This record gives sequence, C-alpha cells and structure tokens, in this order.
Amino acid sequence: MVRFSNRAVTMEPHSIGFTVFLVFTGAALFATAALFARQSLLVAYILLGMLLGPWGLGLVDDPDLVRDIAEFGIVFLLFLLGLNLQPQDLLRMVRKTTVVTLASSLLFATVAFAVAVAFGFGWIEALLIGGAATFSSTIIGLKLLPTTVLHHQRTGEVIISILLLQDLLAILLLLLVQGSSLVNDSPAFDLLLPLIGLPSMIFIAWFLNRYVLLPLIRRFDRIQEYVFLMTIGWCLGMAELAQSIGLSAETGAFIAGVTLASSPVSLFISESLKPLRDFFLILFFFSLGAGFDIGMVGEVILPAATIAALLLLLKPVVFRMLLKRTGESDDRSREIGFRLGQMSEFSLLLAVVAIERQVISDAASYLVQLATLITFLVSSYIVVRRFPTPIAVSDQLRQD
Repeated sequence: MVRFSNRAVTMEPHSIGFTVFLVFTGAALFATAALFARQSLLVAYILLGMLLGPWGLGLVDDPDLVRDIAEFGIVFLLFLLGLNLQPQDLLRMVRKTTVVTLASSLLFATVAFAVAVAFGFGWIEALLIGGAATFSSTIIGLKLLPTTVLHHQRTGEVIISILLLQDLLAILLLLLVQGSSLVNDSPAFDLLLPLIGLPSMIFIAWFLNRYVLLPLIRRFDRIQEYVFLMTIGWCLGMAELAQSIGLSAETGAFIAGVTLASSPVSLFISESLKPLRDFFLILFFFSLGAGFDIGMVGEVILPAATIAALLLLLKPVVFRMLLKRTGESDDRSREIGFRLGQMSEFSLLLAVVAIERQVISDAASYLVQLATLITFLVSSYIVVRRFPTPIAVSDQLRQD
C-alpha cells in the first residue's frame, strides 16, 4: 500500500521549485507592467532575470541551471519555425524578397562590424557582432501584427517572407559558429563532420518521416494525445541525433519541423506546442537576464548604444527604400521598415552560443545582448505608438 506523507510540500530557497515560482510569478507581474508600458514581453523577462539573478538581488543564484532547462524552448522555437515553413512556400517567398533581405543584411552587418572594429574588437568578434545585427525579431515582428494583417494582407506576407529568410541565415550562422569552435581542439575529420552530417541528417529525417512517422500518425490521428507525444518525441529525437553527428540540437529540431510541414496535422501540432514553447522561452529569456553581468554595462554601453542607435535609424529607412524598388507602396514599405527596425532573439541566441563555444569574449557577447535589448525597447515603443497592433496605445490603432 502506498503511503502519502502528511508533511506539507515546501519550496526551499534556491531550489528548482522556488526558482520556477520566482520566474513565473515575477514574469506575470513584469509582463503586466510591460503591457501597460506598451513594451515587448521579452524585455520584461530579461529585466526580471537581471533583477533576480546573481548580479541583482541574488534570489536566483544559478542561472545556468535555468538556461539548461530553457534550451528546450529554443529547440521548440526552431521546430515550430520549420513546421510553418513549407518548401514550396519558401521558394515562392524567396523570389519575392531575396534581394531585399540579402542587401539589407549586408548593409546592417557592415555597419555593426565597422562600429565593433572602431571600438577595438577583433575581426572574429566584429564579424559575429555584425552577423547578429542583420536579423529582425520574428517574435516582435509577428506578435505586434494584428491577426487579419498577418494572415490576409500583403504587409503580413512581406514581413513573414523577410523574417523567414533572415531566420534561415541565422540557422546557417549558428551552424558556422558551432563548427568554428572545433578549430582549436579537434582533428580535421571533426571539422568536416558537420558538413557531412547536415545532408545525412536531412536524408534520415525525410526517410523516417515518410516511412515511419507519418504512417503512424495517419493510423492513430484521432488520438490527439498520441499525436502530441509522437511530435515531441520526433522533435527531441532529431535534436539528439543532430548532436550525435556533430550538428546542434537546434538544427536537428529545425529539420524535423520542415519535414513535417507538409503533413495534414502540421497546424494541429503547431498550435499544440506553442504553450510548451512559450513556457521554456520565458525561462530562456529570464536566464539571459540572470546571466547578464550588470557590471559589464559600463564597458559595453557606448558601442552597444551606438550600434542600437544606428540600426534603429537605418533599418526603417533601408527597408523602405528597398521595398519601394520592388514595387511596394510607400506607406506599406514605411510601415514594414519600422516593424522590422529591431535586432532579433536570434541575436541573443547567437551571443549565448558564441560565448559558450568560446568564439567571442564576454564583452562582445554582452555588447550584442545589450544592443538587442535597447532595440527591443525602442522599436516596440515606436510600433505600438504609430501602427495597428493588439496592444496599441489608441483605440483607433488597437487591432487583434
């Protein structure tokens, strides 16, 4: 017979339970304040981490533990990105926005690279800083679009096209960073392993998806719990397989999502996993803030503020000019430029991965994180003040 203890369950300070309590209770409070202030929720989670982390109040003294758990959020984020990226749609979008995306990315990367070099960073670090500056935030760009605009209007189509291409560039850059970290410690075979592993991974994922996963899902698709479990197993299984052949878990999850994109159950899977993704992403962005050494702000504030200011000024103008050359109207081009005027969550991820792989210094990583946070704050404020969003300041601009 099973006996249950009468002792009340308690949450000891610095335990996992206490940490989760602090994160989500604090996130609820900070998210409420952020919505009243018309700011991105991502900013609220990062600021909460900075407040409660070891460099703040010290209530969460092991941000690495939170980050280890939160890595699942990034895996699910890239899985869902791939799940919404049908190959035929990608080819159609590429033809429309490739020139705009590549030209703007090159310009933004050059500007950030020049600023980093001017402030004394090395060539490798400057290249990574430049790469981090090329992307705009998928989460902010899409979350601040009204649903009707996102799914039924040209503005939403163009924004999604650009963001998807930028996300693909981000995936390639993350893969490059992972491979470059092997240079100093591994033989030549290990350097070639990711290059060999990528096509192998794509083939394995396609084969298993077509001949194993989809037949099972079709047979038992009425049992939603089974589809949910198979999907999570597929995502995490491909992530582990990718790591075993020299790729990143994020790359494996992305490939797993793409192979499922054409499945009839892709929409159900996407909607089912969003709450799970959001749970882990809150932990991820909290861990970024908790791991941010506030003492480093004085060292990187000037270059970070310079890069942030230049990008906030240039991105709306550059996107507007390039989109007008493709035939878009001036008003639409202008709005899209402002909506894409910030850096990206992939910039934060790149900074974290690069420092973990010892590709860049702490200062370079903190520079990227601080510049991204500044652009999040300013860009979100501008968008909700001037364009239709679900959290717009005025009733006339508020659209769900």
